[in-house]
Amino acid sequence: MDSKESLWGDWERGHTRTSTRPFVIQYTYKRSPKSKTAEEDCDTENLKSDPENSDNGKDGGALEAKMSLLNGITVIVGSIIGSGIFVSPTGVLKYTGSVNASLVVWVASGVFSMVGAYCYAELGTMIRLSGADYAYIMETFGPFAAFIRLWIECMIVRPCSQAIVALTFSVYVLKPIFPECDPPEDATRLLAACCILLLTFVNCWSVRAATRVQDWFTYAKLLALFIIIAAGIYQLCRGKVEHFTFEGTTNDVTSIALSFYSGLFAYNGWNYLNFIIEELKDPVRNLPRAIAISCTLVTIVYTFTNVAFYTTLSPTEVLGSAAVAVTFAERLFGWFALSIPLFVAASTFGAVNGVLLTSSRLFYAGAAQGQLPAMLTMVTPRATPAPAVLAVALLSLLYLTVSDIYALINYVGFATWLSIGAAVLCLPVLRYTQPNLERPIKVNLFFPGKK
Repeated sequence: MDSKESLWGDWERGHTRTSTRPFVIQYTYKRSPKSKTAEEDCDTENLKSDPENSDNGKDGGALEAKMSLLNGITVIVGSIIGSGIFVSPTGVLKYTGSVNASLVVWVASGVFSMVGAYCYAELGTMIRLSGADYAYIMETFGPFAAFIRLWIECMIVRPCSQAIVALTFSVYVLKPIFPECDPPEDATRLLAACCILLLTFVNCWSVRAATRVQDWFTYAKLLALFIIIAAGIYQLCRGKVEHFTFEGTTNDVTSIALSFYSGLFAYNGWNYLNFIIEELKDPVRNLPRAIAISCTLVTIVYTFTNVAFYTTLSPTEVLGSAAVAVTFAERLFGWFALSIPLFVAASTFGAVNGVLLTSSRLFYAGAAQGQLPAMLTMVTPRATPAPAVLAVALLSLLYLTVSDIYALINYVGFATWLSIGAAVLCLPVLRYTQPNLERPIKVNLFFPGKK
């Protein structure tokens, strides 16, 4: 094997047909020379496809660049806007103590996410491999650090995040049925499991179907938030500003940190497009554009949505509500309030799809390096990594045994930002160790710009 091969290694996939076994897709991947001997470098898995669905082998055996800039924007926006904006207002307010302080946390979380997103824009256009921060840490610090990062993300962050969003989806779907009380926990878990299983089927069936789901449900969730924002603007015009004070703001550092956990959880997903960069058309051009448009849009929408909530609901009402958007709608919209839980359910449904779509590519990338079971590298004739999708879904179902959403949020928050910090650290290290790498986007100390 070539000694110049990077730690990430070469991973080659070939398509072959034989006279005895037609339409056989052959998968070959090479691992790092440090982890395998020359004789063990190549492992082969054969997956027989259906001749009727193979499209002459065109779509089988490899991930393909099918996603446009618009698809990229909807992946990021759809992954970010999910359960967070409808769950986290309670958590942020609980730990800050006042409405104005909570709004400061929401804006600061958005700015913090934008900075991280642009660091990922440089990394993503420099190292154009699926797996995002896993690939960056592999290239920078080697396979052991990447292994730790991979297992934290695969075992904790991704499946736990998906469970949170699925549970929120269930709460909002069932809330109209149980208007005077919280929905039963067993019913909530069962509906969340059905949501995950349905989207698992969609993601195993076709990348095109998964991106269409992402597109349409992203539009639905933005419509729901724009309705809430419009109602908030109307309330502001009526002078409903009595709740906007710093009264009761906490001085406890631990509480402030926990408020950022809730706020940053709501922005979680800004780096998800990097996980599927190999499927994005013209990534050097489209990745930074998608990140810039998405993060700016989400920060504005989140801030104005929170302002809208507090024009109508008191801090006590927000803290006492399991579904803030439903409580807000019931106060303002009358019979139309029944539509808001449906819009929120659409929002969280699309977010589950976004997490599943991107997480499966992380499993796929880890398996290509030999750090997860090799079967996760298999790709169906429809160019979907079905075994990786199934692995994410099964782990997410395990986390549904815990129904305390805020405990799960704190659990995910620490692991997520620890891992993202390690990935961002790759930037200065690569600047020093590999200064000649092509960097279409170069982040400096003050603002990102083109090289």
